[in-house]
Amino acid sequence: MKMKQVISSLTLLLTMAVAGQALAAPKVVKVATDATWPPMEMVDANKNIVGFDIDFMKAVAKEGGFAVEFKNSAWDGIFAGVESGQYDAIISSVTITEERQKKYDFSLPYLDAGQILVVPKGEKAGKLAELVGKKVGAQIGTTGAFEVKKNKGVELKTYDEVGLAFEDMVAGRIGGVVCDEPTAIIYALKKKEYADKFKIVGKAFTKEAYGIVVKKGDKELLALINKGIKAVKAKKQDGAMKAQWLK
Repeated sequence: MKMKQVISSLTLLLTMAVAGQALAAPKVVKVATDATWPPMEMVDANKNIVGFDIDFMKAVAKEGGFAVEFKNSAWDGIFAGVESGQYDAIISSVTITEERQKKYDFSLPYLDAGQILVVPKGEKAGKLAELVGKKVGAQIGTTGAFEVKKNKGVELKTYDEVGLAFEDMVAGRIGGVVCDEPTAIIYALKKKEYADKFKIVGKAFTKEAYGIVVKKGDKELLALINKGIKAVKAKKQDGAMKAQWLK
């Protein structure tokens, strides 16, 4: 009888230990990103997904107490992926807008950005509205594309990847590109093949904030992400990331 009690006690302790390990294991969050938007998210020479957003999300996950698994996803299907449960969240330079907030839940804002115009160096136009009669490129479904549409007489040409728009501008097929300021800096000023071909016109003409997207109503995950964002910012961990990726 005593032996049976010992065995039962050991079994109970083992079960509790296993259960405790299971409870301690961090939640794995599948995060989608369109890794074609340097310096925020991109694929490096070793085929790793890197960038400001990636480092920021890793820090948020650590502070929020969950693990993260990144999935490279095309922009045109990224929101449908979170709706269907294919992904748990999106971090991909997603601007928080009223229209998007009707369909998805957003984290606290984590970075300010704005749209800016890039043109060939010989272009005399000083703003987007002056490119009347010309085609201007932007990535499909982005706030950059929305801004081009607001200008009467300026024709929008959309692309699955913003890099394709810059290739078209080199070829003379479009007269400008509108994209987020950090990405414009990369293509217009830092890429050797484009540095003598493009210029940035003026300053950012919109004021936007990026947020992390989750499925509408997923309050548990949103709370974890917001907890992580607050901690990262309180500890000023994002300062080093900005210095690395955005300067």
